[in-house]
Amino acid sequence: MELRQLGARGIGLLGCGKMGSAILAGWLERGLPAAAVWVQEPQPSDWLAGLAASGLRLNDGLPGTLGTVLVAVKPQTMAAALPALARLGGGATLFVTVAAGTRIAAYEAALGPGTPVVRAMPNTPAAVGRGITALVGNPAAGEAGLATAEALMSAVGQTVRLPGESLMDAVTAVSGSGPAYVFHLIETLAAAGAAEGLPPDLALTLARATVAGAGHLAQVSGEDPAVLRRNVTSPGGTTAAALAHLMDPESGFPALMHRAVHAAAARGRELGQ
Repeated sequence: MELRQLGARGIGLLGCGKMGSAILAGWLERGLPAAAVWVQEPQPSDWLAGLAASGLRLNDGLPGTLGTVLVAVKPQTMAAALPALARLGGGATLFVTVAAGTRIAAYEAALGPGTPVVRAMPNTPAAVGRGITALVGNPAAGEAGLATAEALMSAVGQTVRLPGESLMDAVTAVSGSGPAYVFHLIETLAAAGAAEGLPPDLALTLARATVAGAGHLAQVSGEDPAVLRRNVTSPGGTTAAALAHLMDPESGFPALMHRAVHAAAARGRELGQ
């Protein structure tokens, strides 16, 4: 489905912070006319205000009919935001939500039975068009709703479908929170390089490029990451010496990452209660 087709029925965007702005920018870059979008954002950026001069409807109130509404408000403001959307519930409007933690059932309760809802979990690389978004919909959304959500979210990267909403907390822990883990890896790799005598700015340059390049290679090569790791590791060499520590089953990456992802998933389940 083309974004221009979706735009013909109108698209609402509730909340336009960092993620909402990244998604909106992706839509516009893919050819969606600014005039097809109604944005509700209490603290609009200068960029958003500039788009209003190009036809985007900013804080004008949502019209009585819209094809799709993307909900991108923070989870803590969700309870206050949803009642204002209830008049669009009931079936004619598809709701796509990128808010973490809020279950589909909460939207159904607030918007009415028969409301098509798709939960989406993007991540911050969406800001540069390299995100990945996991999607799951309720029965009212069906195939058509998921296809619409894919069209909206593919503007900022890849999309995948989940077989059930119960997996969303694990997705949040892996790909939603995952960029923070990678950024911390860059921080700690640079700090370790500086401890070995590298100038800190050079260590950071090396760490950034290494993580970005390795990630890109893992993405495009099609090889299993374990194969790529072995390709870099000569027996008895420098990489093997480092991996002996990193791959230690009790103190290395495997145990640490398992605990980290489990903690994130558990917190997601708590937030959804």
